[in-house]
Amino acid sequence: MSTNSETRGEVLVVTGMSGAGRSTAANALEDRGWYVVDNLPPQMMRPLLELAGRVDGQLPRVAAVVDVRGGELFADLAQIVWQLREANNLRIIFLDASDEQLVRRFEQVRRPHPLQGDGTLLDGIREERRQVQGIRERSDITIDTTHLNVHQLANRIAEMFEGDDTPRHRVTIMSFGFKYGLPADADLVADMRFLPNPFWNDDLRALTGEDARVREYVLAQEGATEFLDAYMAAIRPILAGYQRENKSHSTIAIGCTGGKHRSVVMARELGDRLRGDPGIQVSVKHRDLGRE
Repeated sequence: MSTNSETRGEVLVVTGMSGAGRSTAANALEDRGWYVVDNLPPQMMRPLLELAGRVDGQLPRVAAVVDVRGGELFADLAQIVWQLREANNLRIIFLDASDEQLVRRFEQVRRPHPLQGDGTLLDGIREERRQVQGIRERSDITIDTTHLNVHQLANRIAEMFEGDDTPRHRVTIMSFGFKYGLPADADLVADMRFLPNPFWNDDLRALTGEDARVREYVLAQEGATEFLDAYMAAIRPILAGYQRENKSHSTIAIGCTGGKHRSVVMARELGDRLRGDPGIQVSVKHRDLGRE
């Protein structure tokens, strides 16, 4: 299934058995840049397609999660999709799993099946299978999640859209000052206080790490380039692992005493080196610049 630039205005219907992973699939699509609408009544499919086609690329890809939570409205899904898909860029992903696995998942979360009523979990599952049979037969992609955990399913969904321009992982590289405390959302922290502080240089004290003179001074210090080389070698396998585990964002915090000189220079250098790595989008922020 291709999702390149020629598929603007694409609408994807995510449906299937309750407990088979619709929410996981929807979250994975949202991480890939899709606009996700959960629990959409099938009767709203036509307005959604019209909206996706009118916004001129501002809402290029829409995923609609449609399932038996819609009650009687769900019964019309197969017919509505059949009417719309010939004239529109519409596809269907159907998520399924064995009855035994679905029972196990419902028992783990201690929730009843939406169609269970006064019966058993299996009664609800069998009734749902009856109701979704028509749309299952019309699906473009069927994924059996019986032997998939949430990370494996999310990766399966991401792999289907691997050819698009959406990064699989977003990295924020944040400079900060230790005197103001560690960033609460940091996944990785590096300490630049092993480098001489430009604050003690009268010509550089009033400048910041964004000034070329400070940058040249910091990078000329013993250990600066060695640190950059070694740290890049260390974090690339970590970021690759984050992508495999479907972690969509991470923050790398680079600190010095006040967050004004050394950490700013090194954060920018790391960002420049990391940009261009496949599947990664990089942004650089300076949390404490200007606080002094």
